[in-house]
Amino acid sequence: MNRATRQKSDILYLFLATLFITALIVCNLIANKFVTVDLGFKIFKISAGVLPYPITFLITDILSEIYGRKKTNKVVVMGFFALIFTLFILWLGSQFPSIEASPLSDELYQKAYGNSWRVIMSSMFAYIVAQLVDVRLFHFWKKMTGGKHLWLRNNASTIVSQLVDTTLVVLVLFAGQLEWSVIGGYIRDGWMFKALVALADTPLLYAATWYIRKRLKLKFAQEVN
Repeated sequence: MNRATRQKSDILYLFLATLFITALIVCNLIANKFVTVDLGFKIFKISAGVLPYPITFLITDILSEIYGRKKTNKVVVMGFFALIFTLFILWLGSQFPSIEASPLSDELYQKAYGNSWRVIMSSMFAYIVAQLVDVRLFHFWKKMTGGKHLWLRNNASTIVSQLVDTTLVVLVLFAGQLEWSVIGGYIRDGWMFKALVALADTPLLYAATWYIRKRLKLKFAQEVN
């Protein structure tokens, strides 16, 4: 790989890592709001944080396909520390009283972000486990298929890891506070929604990997060294 191509590779890696971390942080900031999403055949009751979360798994699959397991795991770990930093900033903002003209009062700030430490702590635990499972399964299927059937490793790894993530985060967040039937409903709807998005984003994964391979002049199933 020549110098110009290496520069393109580094820029793309940085862009994908930035997009991943941004989506991850936003997921946790809006997770306290629960919404209904009507897809016609089913109405899902999910946290608003679920909406952008499948983007993180799409990005880890792109990174895994192009940059390999080690560089993908680096982004996952960086996302973990970004969540810790976000938690610290939210705490810091709560330590100073709002002024009279502030659009966001102390009460509103507390209502919006007061539970964020619990959301982020539960999310961090679930996130680090699920993302590492996703990367490991993706490369397991890639090795088993000899680099073929991208759709299989994308969906198989994401569907399993999303079940792990959804179950862990809902249990840590609501166990002992809500009835098990309600908790089970949140797990079911959250996982089914994420799984459907994973199936729907398969064409995006093919398009993204095709474009990046073309830009970086990579052969079939080749990873950036």
